[in-house]
Amino acid sequence: MHVDRIERSIGKLIDEISNAEILLPEIQREYVWKPTQVAKLMDSIYRGYPFGSLLFWETDDAPETRDMSVSGPEPVPSKPPLFLLDGQQRLTSLHRVFTDHPDAQVVFHVENQKFQNQSAATRRDPKWVKVADVLDPKASMLRLTQRLLDAGSILEDHEIEDRLGRIKQLRNRHFVMEVLKGSPYEEVAEIFVRVNSGGRRLGTLDLAMATLSTRWKGVLTKLQDESQHWLGHGYGHIDVNFLSRALAGVVLGRGLSVWSHSKLRQTGDAELERGWEVVKRGLRRLIPLLEHELKLTRSDPLPSMIVLIPLVVLLGERTEDRVDQKTSNGIIYWLLLATIRTRYSGSTDTRLSQDIRSARQPDPVRALLEGLSVENSRAEVTERALRGRTKESPYFFLSLLVARARGARDWWYGTDILPDTEDAPKLEHHHVHPPSTLDGLRFDKAMVNDLANLVFISAQASKRINGRSPIEYFPALREDELTEHLVPLGEALRSPDGYPRFLDARRHLLAEAMNALLDRFRPAYLNEVPVENADPSAGLSLDLALYGSLRDGGRIVFTASGDGISWVGWAGMAELDSSIESARIAGIDSDVTIAGESVPVEMIEDSLQVTGPAATHRRHSAAAAGSALRHPARTLRPRGHERPRNPPIRCDDR
Repeated sequence: MHVDRIERSIGKLIDEISNAEILLPEIQREYVWKPTQVAKLMDSIYRGYPFGSLLFWETDDAPETRDMSVSGPEPVPSKPPLFLLDGQQRLTSLHRVFTDHPDAQVVFHVENQKFQNQSAATRRDPKWVKVADVLDPKASMLRLTQRLLDAGSILEDHEIEDRLGRIKQLRNRHFVMEVLKGSPYEEVAEIFVRVNSGGRRLGTLDLAMATLSTRWKGVLTKLQDESQHWLGHGYGHIDVNFLSRALAGVVLGRGLSVWSHSKLRQTGDAELERGWEVVKRGLRRLIPLLEHELKLTRSDPLPSMIVLIPLVVLLGERTEDRVDQKTSNGIIYWLLLATIRTRYSGSTDTRLSQDIRSARQPDPVRALLEGLSVENSRAEVTERALRGRTKESPYFFLSLLVARARGARDWWYGTDILPDTEDAPKLEHHHVHPPSTLDGLRFDKAMVNDLANLVFISAQASKRINGRSPIEYFPALREDELTEHLVPLGEALRSPDGYPRFLDARRHLLAEAMNALLDRFRPAYLNEVPVENADPSAGLSLDLALYGSLRDGGRIVFTASGDGISWVGWAGMAELDSSIESARIAGIDSDVTIAGESVPVEMIEDSLQVTGPAATHRRHSAAAAGSALRHPARTLRPRGHERPRNPPIRCDDR
C-alpha cells in the first residue's frame, strides 16, 4: 500500500465533487450533520482554526458507490475519481454552503462575526448576509458593503470589506489529503472501519453497514430496493439503517455492539444471503399483521422500530407460511407491552440480544413475554399511569390505536386520521381544549398538553375550532364523532372550569379502551394471573426546569418524584450542554457535575446517556431518581434508529 500526502484548496475539492471526480464508496454512511454543525465548521475555517485532514482511495477497480447529499446536475467525470473515506460530513457541508443548498443556508453577521443557519429572525435583520452570496464569484464586495452600511452597520466600510473578504478567501483554504493507492477493497474497508472507530467515531450501526458492504458487494442496492418497496406501502421507516440492523441481528443472533463488525467479517456470503431472505420474509409476514390487527397502515406512529426486529426474526425463520391466530395475537400483545415499557430506551444491544434469542425458542411468544417479566401477571393500564403523560409518551401511540379501533375519523371532514398513501401528511393531533382558552395561572403547560387533551384531527379541523372552547364548538359535532375519539360528553366538562374533570374523565375512557385492546390479544394463560400495572414506572417522574442567566448560561434543575421518592439536584447548563455536544457530535465521552457529583455523559448506541448521581441511588431504593437521562441522537423517531435531533433530555422512568 502506498500513501500520497498532498494539499488541495476547498474550492478545488468542491469543483471536483460537482464534476463527480470525488465519489462515496457504499461503505460510507449517510450525511448526518445538522445546520448548527455546518455553521460551526464555517466559523472554524473563518477563524483559521484546524479543520482536519481528508482520506481518499485511488483505485482502478471502482467499488459500488452511494450518492453524496449534494444538489446539481449529473456530471460526467473527466478523469478517474477519488473515493472519499474520511471527511464526508465536512466536504458535503462545504459543498452545500458554497452552492447555496436549501438545507445549508448559513448566514454571517458582519459585526459580531457569527455564523448560524438562516432563520426568520436573520431574514428580517439586513445585517446578516448569506455566505453563499459572498462566495458567489460574481458577487460585488462593493455592493454588499454598501448594503450593510445602508442597514446601519456601525463598522467602517474597510472593516466590512475585510470581513467579507475573509469569507471570500475561504475557497482558498487548503485541506491536507492522504490518498491510498494500490489497496484492495477489503483492506480499504478495514481501514475505513478503524479510522471511524476512534476519535470522532461512527455508531455501531454505521460500522456494521460498512462491514456488510465489504463482505457482500452490492448490499446497499439490496437494502435500498427493499426500503423503496416499504416506502410505497407507507412504512418509510423501514429504511437502509433499519434493514442493516435487522440483517445484522438475524446473522449475529443479537443486537449490534463494538465487536459486530469483526463478527460480520467472518460471515460467509451464503449465510448473509440466508439472513437477508429471513429479513424480507419476516417483514412480509409482520407488516400485514400490523395493518390488519392494529390498523397501523404507516410506520411513523411507532415510537421504536427496533421493537420489530425480534418479530422479524420470529416470523422470518418460521417454516409455515400461515401464522396461527394464537401466535399472531401473542406477537401483537408483546409489541404493545414492549412499547408501553419502552423496552429499548436503554441497553439496546443487550435487550435486543435477549429478545432475538427468545424469538428462536420453541415457544417464542412465551419466551418474549418472560423477557418483559409478565409471565406471572396480567398487565393493565391505569388512569394514574396516564396522568401527566404527553405526546412523547408511548401511551400516545396507544391512544392512536384505540382511536383507530373505534373507527375515529377527522372531525367535520370525515377523512382518515392515518392515511396510508405514500405522500400522506404526517400524523396530526390537536387540543380538545385549546391552550388559548385555559388560564395559565390555573393550568401549567404540562397540564394543557396532557395526553388526555389531545385528539387525532387535522389542521383543517383545528382551524375550524379556531381557538374556541369545547362549550362553543362541541354542539357542531355529532356525538359519535366525539365518542369515537374517546371524548367524554358531559356538558360540565366543556368549560375551562371543568377542564381538570375533563382530563380525569377522558383518562378513564382511554384506560378502558387501552385495556380492551390488550385483552383482545392477551394469551389465554395470562387471564388467570394477578393484575399489575402495564408500565412499572407509572407514577415516577423527572421534571426539568431551566433557570436562565446571562452570566453563566443558567442552571437546569432536576426534580425526581414518585412513591417514596423526593430528590432535587442541579447542573450548570453550559457544562451540561458542552458535555452533551461533545458526546453527540464528536463521540467523546465526557462528564458533568449534578448535585455536587461528577457523572459520566456517554454515547451508547444511538442515545446519549447521563447517569444519575450515585448519591441518588444511596438515598432511594427506587430506580426513578437515579435512572439514566437520555438525549436521543436520532430521529430523534425516537425510534430505535432515530435520526439526529435536539429534543429536551428525557427520563426513561416517567
